[in-house]
Amino acid sequence: MTVITSLSPYSEEQVKRFAGTVDVEVRLVPDPPDPSAVRAAIVGADVIIGDIRAKHRLGRDELALVGPCRLIQQPAVGFDSIDADAAAEFGIPVANAGGYNSDSVADWVLMAILNLLRNGSARDRSMHAGEWSRQFERAHELSAVTVGIVGAGNIGRAVARRLNGFGSTVLYYDPVVSAALPGAASVSLDELFSRSDVVTVHAPLAAGTWHLVNAERLAQLRPGSLIVNASRGPLVDEAALIEALRSGHLGGAALDVFETEPLPAGSPLRSLDNVFVTPHIAGDSIESRLRLIDVVTDNIQRVLAGQPPEHVVNRTQLNTRTEGRSSDATRTLAN
Repeated sequence: MTVITSLSPYSEEQVKRFAGTVDVEVRLVPDPPDPSAVRAAIVGADVIIGDIRAKHRLGRDELALVGPCRLIQQPAVGFDSIDADAAAEFGIPVANAGGYNSDSVADWVLMAILNLLRNGSARDRSMHAGEWSRQFERAHELSAVTVGIVGAGNIGRAVARRLNGFGSTVLYYDPVVSAALPGAASVSLDELFSRSDVVTVHAPLAAGTWHLVNAERLAQLRPGSLIVNASRGPLVDEAALIEALRSGHLGGAALDVFETEPLPAGSPLRSLDNVFVTPHIAGDSIESRLRLIDVVTDNIQRVLAGQPPEHVVNRTQLNTRTEGRSSDATRTLAN
C-alpha cells in the first residue's frame, strides 16, 4: 500500500483527497512535531508532505532513514525546512508550491509600498486618536520612484507587472533567470541598490542569500529609501536595518517576515513609526489557499500515477547525482 506522511496539520481525510483514487496509508505527525514521531512516520513513506509551519526541519540524518521516497512535497514556496541537497543525494525529489501565492504577495508588496510612500499607517493612527492633522508629511507618488526588485521569479515578476501599471521605473537583479522582465531593466545588485528609491526582496533563503541586505547594502541606498521584505526574514540583517532606520538614512521599511518568528514583543521594529509590519500573512488569501491545495494535489497525484513531479527545487542536484553533470540553475533568486 502507498504510504503518505504529512508533517503539516492536514487531516487524514485531506491527505486522502490529495491522493485521489489511490488507496493510501496516511501517517500524521502530532503538533508540535516530536523528532521521534517524525522519524517513525517518514521511514518507508512513498510521499512526504513537508511542514508548512516550519516547526520541524527534515535534515540529512532523518532523510537517510526514509528509503526510496518518490516525493517530498512542501506545501509552500519556501523550502528551507528541508535539506534539499541531502534529499537529492538519496535520490528524493523535493518540490515546492511555486507560484501559488504570487498574486497575493505581489498585492501585499504594492499595498506596503503605497502605505510607506503616503504615510498611510501614521495618518490612520492619528485619525483614530481623534486628530485632524493635514500638515504635509514627506510623501511621493508611485510613478515618481524607482523600484528595485531582487529576484525575478514568480513573485518578482508579478510585482513588476503591477508597478508597470503605476508607471514606476523598475530595475531587477537575478543572477540566473535569463528571461527578460517586461517593463524593467536588468542591472547588477550594486546598481540596483544605488539607483532605487524602494528595494523589494523576493529570494529564497539559502547560504548565499543569508543577510543579503546587510549594512553595506543599506549604505548604498539613497537617503530616505525604503526596504520591503515579504520573502524570508533572514534575507535582511535586522540589526543593520534597525540602525539605518534609527539614523534616518532609511525612510522606512515594510516587513511581513522576520529573523525570529513570531516577532518578539520587545523588538524595536514594533515601536518605530516608519516601519509597517504584518505577521507573515502576505501570501495568505482565499484564492491562494485554493491554489495551494490544487498544486499539492496535482503534484502528489502525478507522482502516484508514475509521472515526474513539477516544481522540483533540487532537480539539478538529482541530475548531477544520476547523470554526472552539474549546473547552477537551481541557485536562482527566483521564488
